[in-house]
Amino acid sequence: MQFSDILGQEHIKNHLIQSASSGRIPHAQLFIGPEGSGTLPMAIAYAQYIVCQNSGLENSESNESCNLKFNHLQHPDLHFIYPTVSTEDVKTKPKSIDFIQDWRIFLSENPYGGLFDWYKILGVQNKQGLIRVEDAQEILKSLSLKSHEGGYKIMIIWMADKLNIEASNKLLKLLEEPTDRTVLILISENEVDIIQTIRSRCQVLHFIGLPEKVISNALISNENIEEKLALKIAHQAQGNYNKALQIAKEETDDLPFEKWFVDWVRAAYRAKGNATAILDLISWSEQVASLGREAQKKFLNYCIDMFRQALLLNYNVEKLVFYDPTIEKFKLENLAPFVNGTNINEIFNELSEAIFHIERNGNAKIIMTDLSIKLTRLIHRK
Repeated sequence: MQFSDILGQEHIKNHLIQSASSGRIPHAQLFIGPEGSGTLPMAIAYAQYIVCQNSGLENSESNESCNLKFNHLQHPDLHFIYPTVSTEDVKTKPKSIDFIQDWRIFLSENPYGGLFDWYKILGVQNKQGLIRVEDAQEILKSLSLKSHEGGYKIMIIWMADKLNIEASNKLLKLLEEPTDRTVLILISENEVDIIQTIRSRCQVLHFIGLPEKVISNALISNENIEEKLALKIAHQAQGNYNKALQIAKEETDDLPFEKWFVDWVRAAYRAKGNATAILDLISWSEQVASLGREAQKKFLNYCIDMFRQALLLNYNVEKLVFYDPTIEKFKLENLAPFVNGTNINEIFNELSEAIFHIERNGNAKIIMTDLSIKLTRLIHRK
């Protein structure tokens, strides 16, 4: 993957090209950006530019072989680390290298894919992906070897916030005493999720969501989507090209998040003085609790987005509202008056706390039931 393949982010491309061309390449960099903003493809393009000593149009006869290896994600000086879980084939101590074929397929199909897409390939079920100490040992081993091309070795750590404590400590030692001509590129969606001792030793680059025009142009040229529809999808995608592709391919209904959200807020509204609605909330909590933990966290983040959309609508900022309802007789305008400055902070805090407890293997049924009961109080606050 080359810089010419990356959507938008021109200022970051220019910065990386200039630093590499001038030989000022930091040994540790942290790419921070939301899903679908292009952090991972940018990291791969940057690695290819450095290792293949590209310039100008990025590909020439002298480095064609090197670029070809990168195009197949099989260059011996390019290494990846990413979250994994134990599976039927890898029952204990899973490492990134155990899933390298799945990883290459994942990247070749959609380099803008998110963590949840990767977890679906792994089949995480009720497990949570981690980067373990075995991967950290693999990093030390790979970077201690001489480079195949005689130049730089690149290690890309995707979703570095999933490093566990043991792996973080081993990585920290490498950051403090880097080996010669090695580059570590850490990628995360949230800077605060990276421990401070690692953050402080990296040069941080912040990515922003992609402009609607960039997304719509990519949908028109890459997916042959009609311009009017492409603009609508780009607006709904909120700067996330991965989400835009899912909407375009109608793949967002794998899990009925919208229906669960509507059922939830409707039951929470009815629950004031209504015992039957309380039973509906308990039943809803059991349904959501039956999901895998990663799906539960994704759904709760979806709920945060929906409440934010309702708040924007309540405050008459319609141009920022992207939600297009598909549930019969549900309109965001009807929910909007119940989401305002008196309760939005608490709603957000309760949802965030629920995500926190799920990440720490709390009882999902208790967490969801508690959250639902709190919502019945908050949604009626005037």
